[in-house]
This record gives sequence, structure tokens and C-alpha cells, in this order.
Amino acid sequence: MTLEDYKKKRRFGISPEPSGKTSREKSQHPNLLYVVQKHRATQLHYDFRLEWHGTLLSWAVPKGPSLDPSVKRLAMQVEDHPVEYAEFEGVIPAGEYGGGTVMVWDNGTWEPEVEDVDAAIQKGDLKFTLRGKKLKGSWVLVRTHGYGRSSGKSWLLIKHRDQYASTGEITIEEPRSISSKRLLADIARDGGGDVEKATTGDPAAKSAKKKLAPAVKSAPKSPKRRKPTT
Repeated sequence: MTLEDYKKKRRFGISPEPSGKTSREKSQHPNLLYVVQKHRATQLHYDFRLEWHGTLLSWAVPKGPSLDPSVKRLAMQVEDHPVEYAEFEGVIPAGEYGGGTVMVWDNGTWEPEVEDVDAAIQKGDLKFTLRGKKLKGSWVLVRTHGYGRSSGKSWLLIKHRDQYASTGEITIEEPRSISSKRLLADIARDGGGDVEKATTGDPAAKSAKKKLAPAVKSAPKSPKRRKPTT
């Protein structure tokens, strides 16, 4: 999936997303960019991106990353994105491809744990180390068979067992933007987006909604009729 696929799906005169006119040199520099963008489009998902060959390799992770090594998170490979996209946080207009609110949920750098990254991607087994603010340590992306349209695009994102592994729910414990400290609702409000829709992607709002939900009362029981005495 190339950067051309990214450009074909977007109208840059309408969407504020970067067009990718500039690019970094193709290099195996140790300071390769890594970013996770929380994206409330049709459905909430997390876009996991790794810089490689001057673009961002990208996967959509519906449930977001997990720090628990026993949890395997589905990661659907999507089109490569321009390196400038790593800093994009804002609102994609409704009706446009990926319309909704985007947050820079985590960022930092990554380092391959394999000698040949291209061969690892081709094989479908990419091991790497993340040096993010929220996600750290050793991880792996493993391609699965997939079916139909998902064939060849379906991967699993898995945390390796190390000092950064945990059973905590990082997406719930750390819901705010790493760059602006805002929630999705704040970003939507500031960018003129759909605040109500964005709010459904904020764990705090979900918790509050549950607390406010009225308790379900059972119907009163009918009094038992006494049998007449003789």
C-alpha cells in the first residue's frame, strides 16, 4: 500500500490532512518516528503508524493497543501515510474519507528488532521496540490469513513480556492527547466537529453515562390471595 493510495482517497482542499508533498530521506536512522492516533470516524479505532522508507506504515487497531501479552489485538493494514501525518490532530470534515475527530494519542520513536525490516514485513512477522510516552518496550506485528477483502491485510498487534507489560487498560487509563492533553470531545469542539459523536470515544464520558443510567426496577409482585378458611 503506497502513499499514492492515501492521496487518491482525499480532497486536500477540503480536508486539513497533510498532502505529503515533502518527505524524509529513506533511511534506517535509529530515530524512526512512531505514532498512535485515536480516531473517532464511523467507529472508534486507533491508527498505529511506524516510519519506514520515508512514509508511515499504518494499521487500524479497532480496540487499541494492549499492554497485556496474552491479548492479541486485530490490526488491519491500511494505506501508507505521509510522515507529516504524525503531527495531525483535528477534525476531518463529515463526508470525507475517515471523517471524524483525530487525536495524537501517543508518539515517540521505534527501533526494529530484526536486521531486515522489509523481509520481516514480507514474511509477516515484524518485531520492534517502542520508545513512546505511553507504549514502551518490545512488541510484534504478526500477519494472519484473513478472508475476502481482508486477505493479506489482517495482522495482530501483541505486547512482548518485559518490564513494560501490564494487565492495565492503557486506553482507558490514558485517554488524553499526548500533545495537547485534550480529550476527543475537546478536539471536536475546538475544530468545529461533531462533539456528541467524539464524546462516545472518551472513556470518562462512557463511565459517567453508566453512573447516570437509571436502575431497572422490577415490577411489583401481586399480593398472594389467601384461601378462604372453612
